[in-house]
Amino acid sequence: MSHRIAFLGFVALAVCASLSLAAEPASLQDFCVADASSNTRMNGLACKDPAMVQASDFAFSGLHIPGNTSNAVGSRVTPVSVTQIPGLNTLGISMVRIDYAPWGINSFHTHPRATEILTVIDGSLEVGFVTSNPENRHITKILKKGDVFVFPVGLIHYQRNIGYGNAVAIAALSSQNPGVITIANTIFGSKPDINIDLLAKAFQVDKSVVWQLQTKF
Repeated sequence: MSHRIAFLGFVALAVCASLSLAAEPASLQDFCVADASSNTRMNGLACKDPAMVQASDFAFSGLHIPGNTSNAVGSRVTPVSVTQIPGLNTLGISMVRIDYAPWGINSFHTHPRATEILTVIDGSLEVGFVTSNPENRHITKILKKGDVFVFPVGLIHYQRNIGYGNAVAIAALSSQNPGVITIANTIFGSKPDINIDLLAKAFQVDKSVVWQLQTKF
């Protein structure tokens, strides 16, 4: 009886192994250019007919153009994701150009679906991220032209131009659609508003402070 149970166990393991080998984790085609006209809902975007694919589906122009930093935070992010390059669909990568006015910031935010690796092209940046609870360790560094820094997926991070001239960075992200959650906008600019009493208690401030912040976002 014990031999039979052992044999059945071996068969079950063999079946599981064969099923796992039958699943193909890698792409089964050369590319899957996003079809913006498709109404199909899926994790990613539906594929365009390969016969209709053009070189323009894999190209983007304009990353050399400085972004307009005339805003409250003094920075501008120019994305190059699957929206701009349909050929990025299913490839798990995208990039951005970030322009900073003197002392401008790319405010506290997270990318829920991507790790970010940033390279300073011009200027000097103070960068940092904060680890998860309970340590909440602040890891920060000053970067100069040519320096590279990594922001792990999902962690709150930021950059600040610490020079008196403009700064530029290029960042790559490990998702065709990394997502961005800007902390201040999310907390104080949600639609509809988060209850003031709840925010005042969470941040341990007077309700008037919360109200003032909500009017800004």
